[in-house]
Amino acid sequence: MKTYSFVVIVLLLSVSFLSFCKSQKVEFKNNETEKKVEVFVDGKLFTAFIYPDNMEKQSLYPILSASGKIITRGYPIEPRPFERTDHPHHVGLWFNFGDVNGLDFWNNSFAVKPEDKHRFGSIKFKKIVSENPSKGELVTQSDWVDKDGNILLNEETTFVFSGEENVRTIERTTKLTAVQQITFTENKEGLLGLRLDRAFEEPAQKPGTFLDASGKVTEVPVLNNDGVNGVYRNAEGITGGDVWGKRSPWVALRAEKEGEVLTIVIFDHPQNANYPAWSHARGYGLFAANNLGGRNFDKNAEPVQLILNSGENLVFKHKVVIGGDLSDAEIMGIANKFNKGN
Repeated sequence: MKTYSFVVIVLLLSVSFLSFCKSQKVEFKNNETEKKVEVFVDGKLFTAFIYPDNMEKQSLYPILSASGKIITRGYPIEPRPFERTDHPHHVGLWFNFGDVNGLDFWNNSFAVKPEDKHRFGSIKFKKIVSENPSKGELVTQSDWVDKDGNILLNEETTFVFSGEENVRTIERTTKLTAVQQITFTENKEGLLGLRLDRAFEEPAQKPGTFLDASGKVTEVPVLNNDGVNGVYRNAEGITGGDVWGKRSPWVALRAEKEGEVLTIVIFDHPQNANYPAWSHARGYGLFAANNLGGRNFDKNAEPVQLILNSGENLVFKHKVVIGGDLSDAEIMGIANKFNKGN
């Protein structure tokens, strides 16, 4: 009888463990009127692919944890009290670069003056190619263009969304095909960027521009750091702001928000150019991985310049994981699976 009970307990624990690890159902809701595709995991909103006409690129916004906590900054789309109002081009999770044939795609936004727009590029949405909920896969197409609408690059991006009980995952594969000769010149502004909620910032020691409780822009001489507790670390064991400019296969950001510990990790892939990427991670809430930064991060690095002739393409693959209090060992396990394509 004791043996039988032991076996039953083991079986129950095994079933419980498998249930915990089971991938949850992914659903897409396409809203052409609002120009977005919402992504649901286990019936709960995870994120949305947005492509409004008043943005110079597409992005995933907002992004929520498995428990429903928003990890992305609200400004400038849905400003929240006491948020920073810097860098209006930082919206959700996006992909672009600061020097493509001399054009800056990264910093373009409504804040750029009309007389300066010729120095910037935009990413124009073309279409949703396909949706495959069973794989969690969303495929999109867009064009990288100059101010006059001349096309530099065709982009086809494949997103794979997934989730388990306490984890949410985004894999982004970005294929860029040259329409004309293209030169990517090393620049710190790139490539995969994520702008985060205030809880994930490092406690600030300097004044800043914030929204007050009524939604008005306010200059705050002494910052309120209540609930601000983000700490970066990378695969080499470097922590805090020192991860900036360092190359690493992954960088993690850990913080507590509303009583829950959350860890956000950005993974680079070995097949990407200049792997591992340089970290463009800042204490004010910008979290980015840049495979084309070069000497903008490290003056001793080899020069970075990639040239594509018309018809040639370049592919980048990155992964973002939002989980609980993830250990280095757990993160390395995810990295190993990602690197193997599993």
